[in-house]
Amino acid sequence: MAGAQGKPPQSGSSAPAAGGSEGPPPEESETVPKKLCGYLSKFGGKGPLRGWKSRWFDYDEKTCHLYYSRTAQDANPLDSIDVSHAAFDCKADAEEGTFEIKTPGRSITLKAATKQVMLYWLQQLQMKRWEFHSSPPAPDAALDAAPAGNGPALHLELEQEEAELEEFLSPVKTPTGLVGMAAALQPGPAMPLALQNISLKHLGTEIQNTMYNIRGNRQPQGTVHGPPRADSPLSGEPQRQEQPSPPEPSAPGKDPADSPKPTAKSFLTTNLIQKAKCQNSFPLFAEGLSRNRTAQEKALALEQQVLELTKELKSQKELVRILHKALEAAQQEKRASCAYLAAAEDKDRLELVRHKVRQITELGRRVEALEQERESLAQAVSLREQQVQELQQHVQLLMDKNQAKQQVICMLSEKVTQDFVQPPQQPPVSPDAADRNFLSQQEKMEHLKDDMEAYRTQNHFLNSEIHQVTKIWRKVAEREKALLMKCAYLQAKNCQVESKYLTGLRRLQEAMGNEAHESSELLRQLIEEALQWEASEASADGVELSPISEYDEYGFLTVPSYEVEDLQLLAKIQALEVRSHHLLAHEAVERPLRERWAALGELTPSVELKQLLRAGVSREHRPRVWRWLTRLRVQHLQTPGRYQELLGRSQACRHPAARQIELDLNRTFPNNKHFTCPTSSFPDKLRRVLLAFSWQNPSIGYCQGLNRLAAIALLVLDEEESAFWCLVAIVETIMPPDYYSKTLIASQVDQRVLQDLLSEKLPKLMAHLGQHRVDLSFITFNWFLVVFADSLISSILLQVWDAFLYEGTKVVFRYALAIFKYNEEEILRLRDSLEIYQYLRFFTKTICNSR
Repeated sequence: MAGAQGKPPQSGSSAPAAGGSEGPPPEESETVPKKLCGYLSKFGGKGPLRGWKSRWFDYDEKTCHLYYSRTAQDANPLDSIDVSHAAFDCKADAEEGTFEIKTPGRSITLKAATKQVMLYWLQQLQMKRWEFHSSPPAPDAALDAAPAGNGPALHLELEQEEAELEEFLSPVKTPTGLVGMAAALQPGPAMPLALQNISLKHLGTEIQNTMYNIRGNRQPQGTVHGPPRADSPLSGEPQRQEQPSPPEPSAPGKDPADSPKPTAKSFLTTNLIQKAKCQNSFPLFAEGLSRNRTAQEKALALEQQVLELTKELKSQKELVRILHKALEAAQQEKRASCAYLAAAEDKDRLELVRHKVRQITELGRRVEALEQERESLAQAVSLREQQVQELQQHVQLLMDKNQAKQQVICMLSEKVTQDFVQPPQQPPVSPDAADRNFLSQQEKMEHLKDDMEAYRTQNHFLNSEIHQVTKIWRKVAEREKALLMKCAYLQAKNCQVESKYLTGLRRLQEAMGNEAHESSELLRQLIEEALQWEASEASADGVELSPISEYDEYGFLTVPSYEVEDLQLLAKIQALEVRSHHLLAHEAVERPLRERWAALGELTPSVELKQLLRAGVSREHRPRVWRWLTRLRVQHLQTPGRYQELLGRSQACRHPAARQIELDLNRTFPNNKHFTCPTSSFPDKLRRVLLAFSWQNPSIGYCQGLNRLAAIALLVLDEEESAFWCLVAIVETIMPPDYYSKTLIASQVDQRVLQDLLSEKLPKLMAHLGQHRVDLSFITFNWFLVVFADSLISSILLQVWDAFLYEGTKVVFRYALAIFKYNEEEILRLRDSLEIYQYLRFFTKTICNSR
């Protein structure tokens, strides 16, 4: 009793020593902002321990996390809730004081003591979330200067947000003694079982907190953990007064009368003072938890990326396995043929023939086994059909049953209507029964009024929640867009730097030649490393903004495969320039162009359409535009069913050009995955289109180059009939007659016209080529025959075709002149005819910008 009576004076006397007179503390408490903390019940647990658990919740302003622990005196929190990405909800039909916090990863159900406390928590959490998203990001070094510069604007913005929230939900007064630091002095909510309030999920943290509390209880007895404090209010006389008390108040066998209540309350106050002065448990733990959560999010993103790469690797392995099987079969056939030809005697050859016969017999047995398997599958299909019929019968029964129920409902409805029109005679009701009915109706009305009030409150809160979350989402979307544009710009600059680096290596190699052995060896090593470097390895840990992979959107290789090292280096430089141009032109050129095409509406010949076609058609609108251009050219030739008729004729009778078509199928675009993959359907489509055209135009039949024209049409239009009529439009309406005949007279005339135009427009270049006896027709003849299909990269090629299908062959002449003008200086620097021919063979592939 002496210790209990002496404790209050000492605790009161220690306060003036630390804080001065008794007057200032109330003024300081008014200026200090209120801390959002208090006791709430959290629903969780597993098995028999599942239920409501009392938890102390404390909001951290820096991290926008809501930490919770078992009691207010615990050193480490059990877990935290990310309020910055959370949404709040309260349901009218739920238990009073119950609300939910929904984060992207989980949903937490909490319960407050009263409805007022619940609304106070929800409003405060909304405001804290808005303050966190509205506060401008500042580096750590400028934290002291940030409030001075941005404080008034932020305060004004928060006041505007509070005014907007008051339009939806009136502000709730602070519940006295239930929230804030004053709630820590109150005893926690009582639980029916002590074990029920323990978190088994965070057992390690519970043990740490228990040990911390045990050490805190033993400190007055002389055992001090951690660095001592000179200003600690627990030093000196209070330690001697608490020395006789037991170390653990909840120890078994302890008499409640042995420990007076004032002693326990004073000890709780001293613990709170210790925690307020230390202030190093929650913030440090919160930062570590935030780092762990960020690491978890990165790990999840990496796992998702690994899954996607695993799927892609699996498909590539399947393709390699198929190719290996085909290669093994071809090798076996080759070995057998070689062995048969190498056999010196007829006996050896006869043995080889017998071996082949045995193999044929084995294959026959396999065919029989597969036939049996097919029969078993047919039986399984018949069983499935029977099951489907039974299910259909069952569905029919259910429909009949449903119809019968509907008839019963109609009969009951008619009966109810009759009862309303002609109510049956009811016996007189006694006054007592009438009073009871009136009271029950009045009670129901009161319940309905309460429900309406609850739903009205829920509606106001959800409106404010939707309003605030929408504003936050718009801000985040704007930030994300700005970051994506910035990253795309930096990625484009990186590609330009890499391209300049490779170009520098190439020029250095040309300048050095074979002079210094050691320097040339180092330069060769640098070039090999540059060629082996993959862009995917550099961006493995980053965000892939512009997916420029091994193939483009139409299946063409982005980096052509050359055997010569110099050409490989040029191909690498070209790929980097294409990527840089794509990234820089995406926002500035492609998006406005897509918007103009989307707003164009119905297509009609006009000056605006010509300008748009010269600028290029966006990928999503190109099939529709090409079909319209084709129909504009061949509407006098196109008849319904014509393509199917030609296909039937090609199947009934073999065309003389069918053999040449089969030979050219495998040579069509070897750099396109749609025509090189064994499982692709494009070669079969191309075969049918070319055979149909050979019957459509017997005078031409088939000419080398038509396969590339039809292949381009197939890649864009993806329909056989549309690609067939596009080929007809090019050969029969756009190109001059006899352009694809056996003599190719019109094609040779165009070559002469091109040389005359080059002599007129680029006389210096033509003189240089004539000096070295270079015949340009060896290079340009194929340009005109296939409309640059083998020469330009796909993005520029399709832009040429956009204008070509509308304006005709003059587009081909314009682009040919532009190509030579673009590379005139580079050609003039070459001084050898062989070097000029080698450069002219691939120089069109180095053009990356169509403008």
